[in-house]
Amino acid sequence: MERKPSLKDSIRKNIREKREGINLADFNLTKASHLSEQEPLPLVVQPTTSGVNLASWAGNNREYIQNELAKYGAILFRDFTINSPAKFEEFALAASETGELFDEYGDLPRDDPGAKVYHSTPYPADKSILFHNESSHTHRWPMKIMFYCVKAAEGRGATPIIDCRKAYQELDPALIQRMTEKKLMYVRNFIDGLDVSWQQFFQTSDKQQVEEYCRKADIDFEWKSNKHLTTRQLCPAVLPHPRTGEMLFFNQIQLHHFSCLDPDVRNSMLSIFREEDLPRNVYYGDGSRIEDSVVAEISELYERIAVRFQWQAGDVIMLDNMRIAHARDPFDGTRKILVAMADIVYQKDVWK
Repeated sequence: MERKPSLKDSIRKNIREKREGINLADFNLTKASHLSEQEPLPLVVQPTTSGVNLASWAGNNREYIQNELAKYGAILFRDFTINSPAKFEEFALAASETGELFDEYGDLPRDDPGAKVYHSTPYPADKSILFHNESSHTHRWPMKIMFYCVKAAEGRGATPIIDCRKAYQELDPALIQRMTEKKLMYVRNFIDGLDVSWQQFFQTSDKQQVEEYCRKADIDFEWKSNKHLTTRQLCPAVLPHPRTGEMLFFNQIQLHHFSCLDPDVRNSMLSIFREEDLPRNVYYGDGSRIEDSVVAEISELYERIAVRFQWQAGDVIMLDNMRIAHARDPFDGTRKILVAMADIVYQKDVWK
């Protein structure tokens, strides 16, 4: 004898049929907008309902993220529940095309020794960190760089960004031609007790390992003493984007050039070091000086095209590191921004 469905069975069937009739594609879990009508950079993505897991959403929408990043160069994820470094790292992993994060970066301190998330550059709060494309002064760099605001500053503290296509298009063509032909030479002096040590940067205290790394990365090196290592690396100033082919002004000229230091810092440094022994500097690729007037022209353009926004706790911004250069304004009070990097590009693959 066939059992008559109970009330509980009927309720379960009704719920199951309703669930099967739901197409999640019909639900927009996020919405996209801009910070202002005048400025398309960055694209702002926000949840349309509470409880959207940003890491899960990113894993399911990697193609959307790639397309929008190619279009805008920068995406600000706001109002998601990102309230810990672990959740930020989970998102960064989900957004990575390779499913891995870069964890061999010697210029930044780790947030946790076992994690692949870094603190932003430790630098005095009253000073600016100038514009740069992350690791463009080395033989490899991340295609994606992501910043997570743990705590916003009490005042100021923006992370300005610029579109490197605009920089390329608006700089004097003669200057672009000169930079393209001459290239750049980044010089670093790792001196004990000043800036990042060579042990920290290369993540080893073994000089032989440092030398092997330098040879593989085409870095010229010179030991001036046991505690003083000088490196020189030839890099491009201009590159095509590997996906779009668009030409980019891609470098760290402003961050490295000695003329960009505050006058008091510059004078203090020169009272201690010869110019060739400064911790960081950048020259034309043939070793000749880049004129201060050229750097001033670049800096003036950067300030004119810079886009700024105020951080909110929990914000995450993703940048196409080749398309977008970033900086840091001075800030008041305390501020904590974490960094993750993904999708490594090797110079030899894009610069012939």
